[in-house]
Amino acid sequence: QVQLVESGGGLVEPGGSLRLSCAASGFTLADYGIGWFRQAPGKERDWVSWISRSDGSTHYADSVKGRFTISRDNAKNSVYLQMNSLKPEDTAVYYCATDAPPSPSTDGRVVAGVGIWFGSWDQGTQVTVSS
Repeated sequence: QVQLVESGGGLVEPGGSLRLSCAASGFTLADYGIGWFRQAPGKERDWVSWISRSDGSTHYADSVKGRFTISRDNAKNSVYLQMNSLKPEDTAVYYCATDAPPSPSTDGRVVAGVGIWFGSWDQGTQVTVSS
């Protein structure tokens, strides 16, 4: 079964850190660019960061640049998002997705500014930054 599963979220105080994980099953994550996205209640889904398949280059939204780091471990078929210096405005459900469909049935969603990405989009991992 092809799926992406996010984990690692939680409740953290401002200034704290979390490390999110995105584990793939049923396909090889290294064959795809991988992105992290987030959606806060009542807001549109935003892109946070992505890492390319071809050269491993990384890209960050201005709002997280210098605080978040995306990385991939191909041996573990996983991608990670290290989040430091967290702020209350980082509170959202975080999702990971691929830049191409790993299966014909994978759900594609348009994310403003970065095109169509493919993932589960129904679970994600909740990150809450609050004192």
